[in-house]
Amino acid sequence: MAGEQKRFARFFFYLRNLREAALHTGARAEEAEDRGLELLHSAETEAELKNLEEADSDTLSYVKRGLNRIAFGAVNDAVKLVFDAENMTARDIMGMDLFNVSEIKISGKNVLEIKFFDRQKALEKLGELAPQLDGGGESKRLIESIYGRDGDSL
Repeated sequence: MAGEQKRFARFFFYLRNLREAALHTGARAEEAEDRGLELLHSAETEAELKNLEEADSDTLSYVKRGLNRIAFGAVNDAVKLVFDAENMTARDIMGMDLFNVSEIKISGKNVLEIKFFDRQKALEKLGELAPQLDGGGESKRLIESIYGRDGDSL
Protein backbone atom coordinates (compact mmCIF):
# COMPACT_ATOMS: atom_id res chain seq x y z
CA MET A 1 0.00 0.00 0.00
CA ALA A 2 2.90 2.40 0.66
CA GLY A 3 3.78 2.34 -3.06
CA GLU A 4 0.23 3.33 -3.95
CA GLN A 5 0.32 6.19 -1.46
CA LYS A 6 3.65 7.43 -2.77
CA ARG A 7 2.42 7.30 -6.37
CA PHE A 8 -0.81 9.06 -5.39
CA ALA A 9 1.21 11.77 -3.62
CA ARG A 10 3.33 12.37 -6.73
CA PHE A 11 0.30 12.71 -9.00
CA PHE A 12 -1.58 14.86 -6.50
CA PHE A 13 1.45 17.11 -6.05
CA TYR A 14 1.70 17.83 -9.77
CA LEU A 15 -1.97 17.77 -10.74
CA ARG A 16 -3.51 19.23 -7.56
CA ASN A 17 -6.56 17.16 -8.38
CA LEU A 18 -7.71 14.51 -5.95
CA ARG A 19 -9.85 12.55 -8.40
CA GLU A 20 -7.30 12.51 -11.23
CA ALA A 21 -4.51 11.44 -8.87
CA ALA A 22 -6.65 8.57 -7.58
CA LEU A 23 -7.49 7.49 -11.13
CA HIS A 24 -3.79 7.47 -12.02
CA THR A 25 -3.13 5.15 -9.10
CA GLY A 26 -5.72 2.63 -10.24
CA ALA A 27 -8.97 3.70 -8.58
CA ARG A 28 -12.17 3.05 -10.52
CA ALA A 29 -13.98 6.19 -11.70
CA GLU A 30 -16.97 5.67 -9.41
CA GLU A 31 -14.74 5.38 -6.33
CA ALA A 32 -11.95 7.80 -7.29
CA GLU A 33 -12.99 10.70 -5.09
CA ASP A 34 -13.49 8.57 -1.96
CA ARG A 35 -10.27 6.64 -2.60
CA GLY A 36 -8.41 9.89 -3.20
CA LEU A 37 -9.59 11.32 0.13
CA GLU A 38 -8.56 8.12 1.87
CA LEU A 39 -5.09 8.20 0.30
CA LEU A 40 -4.65 11.95 0.84
CA HIS A 41 -5.19 11.63 4.58
CA SER A 42 -2.76 8.77 5.14
CA ALA A 43 0.45 9.43 7.03
CA GLU A 44 2.57 8.06 4.18
CA THR A 45 0.96 10.38 1.62
CA GLU A 46 1.30 13.39 3.92
CA ALA A 47 5.01 12.62 4.44
CA GLU A 48 5.62 12.24 0.70
CA LEU A 49 3.77 15.48 -0.06
CA LYS A 50 5.86 17.28 2.56
CA ASN A 51 9.06 15.96 0.95
CA LEU A 52 7.90 17.01 -2.51
CA GLU A 53 6.92 20.50 -1.27
CA GLU A 54 10.28 20.99 0.42
CA ALA A 55 12.17 19.93 -2.70
CA ASP A 56 10.08 22.13 -4.99
CA SER A 57 9.56 25.61 -3.59
CA ASP A 58 10.27 27.43 -6.88
CA THR A 59 7.39 29.67 -8.01
CA LEU A 60 7.99 28.87 -11.68
CA SER A 61 7.30 25.22 -11.04
CA TYR A 62 3.84 26.14 -9.71
CA VAL A 63 3.21 28.11 -12.89
CA LYS A 64 4.38 25.12 -14.91
CA ARG A 65 2.01 22.77 -13.08
CA GLY A 66 -0.91 25.09 -13.79
CA LEU A 67 0.01 25.38 -17.46
CA ASN A 68 0.41 21.59 -17.66
CA ARG A 69 -3.10 21.14 -16.27
CA ILE A 70 -4.47 23.54 -18.87
CA ALA A 71 -2.51 21.96 -21.70
CA PHE A 72 -3.10 18.32 -20.81
CA GLY A 73 -5.97 18.25 -18.31
CA ALA A 74 -9.25 16.46 -18.81
CA VAL A 75 -12.44 18.34 -19.66
CA ASN A 76 -14.80 15.44 -18.92
CA ASP A 77 -16.57 17.18 -16.05
CA ALA A 78 -17.24 20.30 -18.11
CA VAL A 79 -18.70 18.20 -20.91
CA LYS A 80 -20.82 16.33 -18.38
CA LEU A 81 -22.06 19.71 -17.13
CA VAL A 82 -23.12 20.73 -20.66
CA PHE A 83 -25.13 17.57 -21.22
CA ASP A 84 -26.65 17.11 -17.77
CA ALA A 85 -26.66 20.50 -16.00
CA GLU A 86 -30.40 20.35 -15.35
CA ASN A 87 -30.07 17.17 -13.29
CA MET A 88 -27.06 18.24 -11.22
CA THR A 89 -27.10 19.53 -7.69
CA ALA A 90 -24.84 22.25 -6.36
CA ARG A 91 -22.89 19.51 -4.56
CA ASP A 92 -22.36 17.64 -7.86
CA ILE A 93 -21.02 20.78 -9.49
CA MET A 94 -18.77 21.66 -6.53
CA GLY A 95 -17.15 18.22 -6.86
CA MET A 96 -16.27 18.73 -10.52
CA ASP A 97 -12.84 19.53 -11.88
CA LEU A 98 -13.38 22.71 -13.88
CA PHE A 99 -9.76 23.90 -13.81
CA ASN A 100 -9.63 24.19 -17.61
CA VAL A 101 -12.80 26.32 -17.75
CA SER A 102 -12.26 30.04 -18.18
CA GLU A 103 -15.92 31.08 -18.32
CA ILE A 104 -19.40 29.66 -17.81
CA LYS A 105 -22.36 31.64 -19.03
CA ILE A 106 -26.07 30.97 -19.22
CA SER A 107 -27.55 32.83 -22.16
CA GLY A 108 -31.13 32.53 -23.17
CA LYS A 109 -33.35 29.70 -22.10
CA ASN A 110 -31.51 26.41 -21.59
CA VAL A 111 -28.30 27.63 -23.25
CA LEU A 112 -25.12 26.96 -21.31
CA GLU A 113 -21.87 28.29 -22.76
CA ILE A 114 -18.53 27.04 -21.51
CA LYS A 115 -15.24 28.55 -22.62
CA PHE A 116 -11.98 26.74 -21.99
CA PHE A 117 -8.52 28.12 -21.52
CA ASP A 118 -6.49 27.87 -24.72
CA ARG A 119 -4.38 24.69 -24.69
CA GLN A 120 -2.19 25.93 -27.52
CA LYS A 121 -1.31 29.11 -25.61
CA ALA A 122 -0.53 27.05 -22.52
CA LEU A 123 1.85 24.89 -24.57
CA GLU A 124 3.47 28.00 -26.05
CA LYS A 125 3.98 29.45 -22.56
CA LEU A 126 5.48 26.19 -21.39
CA GLY A 127 7.86 26.40 -24.33
CA GLU A 128 8.82 29.95 -23.38
CA LEU A 129 9.44 28.94 -19.77
CA ALA A 130 11.36 25.77 -20.66
CA PRO A 131 14.85 27.32 -20.59
CA GLN A 132 14.24 28.77 -17.13
CA LEU A 133 12.63 25.61 -15.81
CA ASP A 134 14.96 23.07 -17.37
CA GLY A 135 18.22 24.68 -16.33
CA GLY A 136 18.64 22.06 -13.60
CA GLY A 137 17.05 19.13 -15.39
CA GLU A 138 13.50 19.87 -14.20
CA SER A 139 11.91 17.70 -16.87
CA LYS A 140 13.94 14.67 -15.85
CA ARG A 141 13.15 15.24 -12.17
CA LEU A 142 9.44 15.61 -12.97
CA ILE A 143 9.37 12.32 -14.86
CA GLU A 144 11.38 10.54 -12.16
CA SER A 145 9.13 11.99 -9.48
CA ILE A 146 5.97 10.74 -11.18
CA TYR A 147 7.19 7.37 -12.43
CA GLY A 148 9.97 6.70 -9.93
CA ARG A 149 13.68 6.31 -10.45
CA ASP A 150 13.50 2.56 -10.65
CA GLY A 151 11.36 2.69 -13.79
CA ASP A 152 8.07 1.49 -12.33
CA SER A 153 5.57 2.71 -14.85
CA LEU A 154 1.86 3.25 -14.64
